[in-house]
Amino acid sequence: MDIRQLQYLVALAREKHFTRAAQACNVTQPTLSGRIRQLELELGVPIVERGQRYQGLTQEGERVLKWAQLILNNWASMHQELAHLAISDFGLTGRLTLGAIPSALPMIPYLTRDVQRLHPQINFTIMSMSSEEILRGLEEYSIDAGISYLDNEPINGLIATPLYSEHYCLFIPDGHPLADRETVTWREAAELPLGLLTSNMQNRRIIDRAFHDAGCRPSPALETNSVINLYSNVRLMQLASVMPHYLLELLGSDSGLKAIPLVEPKVAHSVGLVTQDRDPVAPLVRAFQAAAAKFSVNIISS
Repeated sequence: MDIRQLQYLVALAREKHFTRAAQACNVTQPTLSGRIRQLELELGVPIVERGQRYQGLTQEGERVLKWAQLILNNWASMHQELAHLAISDFGLTGRLTLGAIPSALPMIPYLTRDVQRLHPQINFTIMSMSSEEILRGLEEYSIDAGISYLDNEPINGLIATPLYSEHYCLFIPDGHPLADRETVTWREAAELPLGLLTSNMQNRRIIDRAFHDAGCRPSPALETNSVINLYSNVRLMQLASVMPHYLLELLGSDSGLKAIPLVEPKVAHSVGLVTQDRDPVAPLVRAFQAAAAKFSVNIISS
């Protein structure tokens, strides 16, 4: 057994297609198929369901896949650690893959900036994901860390570092009849043509619960999985939306929008960094955890 066999198996499980998996690994399809077959012979179990096309993994294959993902993750962490020892004067080097709920995406540059100040050679891959996708990505080692809600749905078995508390406002165009209000109730907001995140997003489930607690149920005029798309539709299509309060500061005073705090009920949820609870911690993840802890302290003290 070697690392390449495990890489080929993980690629096949991800691509669900022999040819695409081979292309992702920069080998021929017969090479990839042959090395996976060799892995089956070495382990003495069938890994791939047999057929003319990829039909999935066997029950044994699913267990081998879990171990392969863990081994590859540890292998990558070892290389990070050794690279850090070799060039410690220049900080860490490598790429950290981060999944984040859409509403948290505008806050991530504050964290990546702090990490790169200490470690200029760290690069990032940032992906917009639902909270469920983040948990699955951590379990499958397809992402290194996630930014998600900490207190709304279970995050068992993970290390959580709080970052900030998310409060909610009604976002409306400057000329809207409610633009001069100091607060707006959830019941009033439910009567407006709204743009909201899609129902697979935890942010949407939080908002739906708030509307339910207020005794109302909106009928969204638009649904999207992009916060930027929500902003564009509020500004250009005269829709209203429910978004986190901090977005207005990031958009700037000339955004053409007003953010009115929502009340009755007041709703707030903690957002933070979530990582696998493992020892040792990968160096890149450890650097991001340190930045998140300082970010949390700065938010609390400000």
